[in-house]
Amino acid sequence: MKRIEAPFPGGRFGGVAVLAASIFAAAGRPDYWQGWLFLGGTAVVIVVTGRIMREEIGLAAERLRPGQGMKWWDKGYYLLSTPLYFAAVILAALDAGRFHWSPTLPWFAYLLALAVFIAGQGLWLWAKRVNAFFSSVARIQYDRGQTVCREGPYRFCRHPGYLGGLLFGLATPLVLGSCWALIPQGLAGLLLVLRTICEDRMLKRDLLWYEEYSRAVRFRLIPGVW
Repeated sequence: MKRIEAPFPGGRFGGVAVLAASIFAAAGRPDYWQGWLFLGGTAVVIVVTGRIMREEIGLAAERLRPGQGMKWWDKGYYLLSTPLYFAAVILAALDAGRFHWSPTLPWFAYLLALAVFIAGQGLWLWAKRVNAFFSSVARIQYDRGQTVCREGPYRFCRHPGYLGGLLFGLATPLVLGSCWALIPQGLAGLLLVLRTICEDRMLKRDLLWYEEYSRAVRFRLIPGVW
């Protein structure tokens, strides 16, 4: 059972540098503090991920170079969601940093958005830490002897990493100070929900004991809701 990967996983500070250059180029000024806030949070996640996963050699290899069997709909997901993510970040920088299309957000909105961002990243890392089969693509890992994960947040919903990704993804535009950027990020969130549905069907059909697990843990994404 794989969960969503951050755009720049552990150790890829070069990717963060490219993202930073894009953000401040779009903002048109180096004192765009919301950009520094977002990049600081992203850097912390990278460091924590590296520390948590430093002994998970097999999982790290799977995430960087997944085995064969990626589903066609997952390829479509990446083809659509990746541009939407970058569009949201760049649009947010253009909005809050340069043109100010959105109203100025109050300080408590930033605190709330940052709290949701941290909570989402924390849930994503927790799911990744307990699930030895947390691949970066949707496939059944026959080559790694994939089994059902029932530990940690998987006791409460079947796709907790996706829930974490949804939370920090939707919080990102607000951390960056933009309301308009919620549009592309919201579309990316809808794609993630569709990915959840497709993956859940795949796991029920092809992964041993997942059907039984789905009867014990009834909620796919949001505990108590769906």
